[in-house]
Amino acid sequence: MAYVRLFPGFTALVVGLLISVGVGAFAGIAHGQEREYEFKGQILTVHELEEGAQAQFDNLAYTPGRTPRVAYMPPATEFNYYMAIGEGIKAVAAETGVDTFTLAPLSGSDILTQMGMLQDVISQQVDAIILSTHDEFAAAPLVRRAVDQGIVVVIVNSDIPNFPSPVHAVVGYHQRAGTRKIGEYALNLVGDKPIKVGIIEGLPGYHSTERVGGFLDAIAGSSFQVVSSLDGKWNVEGGNAAAMDMLQAHPDIDLIFAANDYMIMGAARAAQTLGKHGLILLGNDGDTAALEEIAAGTITATVNTTPFVMGQITLHVVLDILNGKFAGGYVETPTVIVDQSNVMEYLCRPEELDPKPAQTYECG
Repeated sequence: MAYVRLFPGFTALVVGLLISVGVGAFAGIAHGQEREYEFKGQILTVHELEEGAQAQFDNLAYTPGRTPRVAYMPPATEFNYYMAIGEGIKAVAAETGVDTFTLAPLSGSDILTQMGMLQDVISQQVDAIILSTHDEFAAAPLVRRAVDQGIVVVIVNSDIPNFPSPVHAVVGYHQRAGTRKIGEYALNLVGDKPIKVGIIEGLPGYHSTERVGGFLDAIAGSSFQVVSSLDGKWNVEGGNAAAMDMLQAHPDIDLIFAANDYMIMGAARAAQTLGKHGLILLGNDGDTAALEEIAAGTITATVNTTPFVMGQITLHVVLDILNGKFAGGYVETPTVIVDQSNVMEYLCRPEELDPKPAQTYECG
C-alpha cells in the first residue's frame, strides 16, 4: 500500500529539536575501509560511516520470518525524482512481499510537516524507515528515537558519512564526485575559452553544499568565472526565478549549473523567455523530464543518478539489515553523464524510469 498524508502543526516540536541539536557542518564521505555489496549481479562499493554515525544492530524489533513493514519518507511529493525512488522501492516490495507505504509533505521546504510525519511513523511501530530530508539536524532527534526503539533507519539519496544521529545505512550516489564529473564535462566541452558561469543552489544544507562544491572543485583554476550563485529552492519555479535574476543581472553568462534537474529545467524556461540562445545548461539527477529535454536540445547534460535503481537497492539493503545480512555503511550507487550522445540509451528503457517518458521514442 502507498499513501501520502499531510501532518501540519508541529512548529513547537521542530523548534525544540533544532535547539536541542544545534547547528554544525557535515564533511564529505570519507573513503576508509571498503567492502563489496552485490545487487542483481552488479558490484557496488560500501564505505564505512564515520565514528559514532553507525547505528548498532543488536536491538532490532523485527523478527525474521514475518512480513516487514517499511515507511518511505522522502522530503516532498513535488519532486518526481523521489517518486522514482519510491517506484523502485515498490518494485522490490512487489517481488518480495514487503508491506511499504509512502509519507511526505507536498513541499520540500515544509520541514515542519515532515518532522511531524516522522514522529507519527515512529509511533506506528514500523520495522524500517527509508528517509530523505532537507534538514538533517531537525530530523536527528527523531531518528535517534526510532533507532532506540529498534526501527531500522536508512538514509536514501545521500552520501552523508556523519548524519547527526546514528543510522543503520546510507544509500545514494557520491554527490560531490557526481557533480565534479559534470564540471569536468563542461571543461572538456568549452576548452580554454573564458566563460561566465551562473550557479543555482538548492535550499541550504548538505545536499546543496556537496553538489555545488563538486562542480566548483572541477572548475577551480580554470577559465570559468562564477558571476552569480542563487538559491533555486530545489524546484522548477525557483530555478526559473533564479535564472531570470542572474541572466538579467549578467546577460553575458554562458553556462548555468543547477544542483538538481528541476532547477535547470526552470533555467531553460528563463532562457527561452529572455531569448537567450546557446547557453550551456547542466543539471543533476536524471529526472525523466530532464532526459527528454536533453533529447530535445533544451538542456545540455545532467548527472544521471538512476533514482529507480537507487530505490531498488535501498529496499534490498533494508531487507538485508532486517535479516542480519548487512553490516552497515554507505552503499555508493552509480552515476553517468547523459547528453544527446547517449540519452536514448535511457529513454529507450522506460521500465527503469518514473514517471514514464511523455512520448514514445524510436529505439533500435
